[in-house]
Amino acid sequence: RRGARLEYTKEAEDLGTLYTDELELVALDVEFLNEGVQPLVICSVRGCCGTRIKDFPKEPVMPGEKAIVKVEFRLAPRPHTISRKVSIMSNDEDGIKVFHIKGKVAEPEDSFGVQLNNSAGPRVN
Repeated sequence: RRGARLEYTKEAEDLGTLYTDELELVALDVEFLNEGVQPLVICSVRGCCGTRIKDFPKEPVMPGEKAIVKVEFRLAPRPHTISRKVSIMSNDEDGIKVFHIKGKVAEPEDSFGVQLNNSAGPRVN
């Protein structure tokens, strides 16, 4: 295969289960590699659903080199499934390559499935 070839270093980012009382700004690096023989030129990077693209390579990524796209987003403090996409358009012959971010947001529970009162701290004797 000739040309530039963008490959993500992992298939997707699974955030696992996050709890509504612990939500912070989610910031992560989406890493990719140029597995082609020509420099990889990033034309644009887009995020869906309020996913902000903080930074991406402006210079060509040389063959064999890794690079990252920095993304940030906030999650609604209610139970829901996380499903976000980051799309990189480049000179890869496939055009746009999509990276998936998944996970879920849940209400906090203790080991018996009972809603926790977060204001109660551990008791020390």
